[in-house]
Amino acid sequence: MIEYIEPDPDNPPPVPLSSAVRVGRLLFVSGQASTEPGKGIVADTFDGEFRRTIRNLEEILAAAGATLRDVVQVRAFLRDEASRERYNELYAQAFQPLYPARTTVGNHFSFIQVEIDCVAVLPDGEDPTA
Repeated sequence: MIEYIEPDPDNPPPVPLSSAVRVGRLLFVSGQASTEPGKGIVADTFDGEFRRTIRNLEEILAAAGATLRDVVQVRAFLRDEASRERYNELYAQAFQPLYPARTTVGNHFSFIQVEIDCVAVLPDGEDPTA
């Protein structure tokens, strides 16, 4: 069974996508960036954009009953390759060992500094979609 996850159904994404899609115990979270409801993209320092992006991931994961500890795979897109070292430092603060599998690539055409998507395995327990 497929379930579409929106942390705030009254405020869906402004573009045609689902915030996350659950298939069994797997949760596929769409790319998140430094955004806020009603404001759209919020430009900030790299650290500020990273933290806002992680907060958005956490909100979506929580809506499905998961946390960052349940994430098994991360893909990140950085506007500036020079941010990679700082990204690694902030990533190590957000995620804990054993770290998720990860891909990090440059995305020089983006107007945001960082975008992150992920795959999580939802905790064992009763399947609310069953």
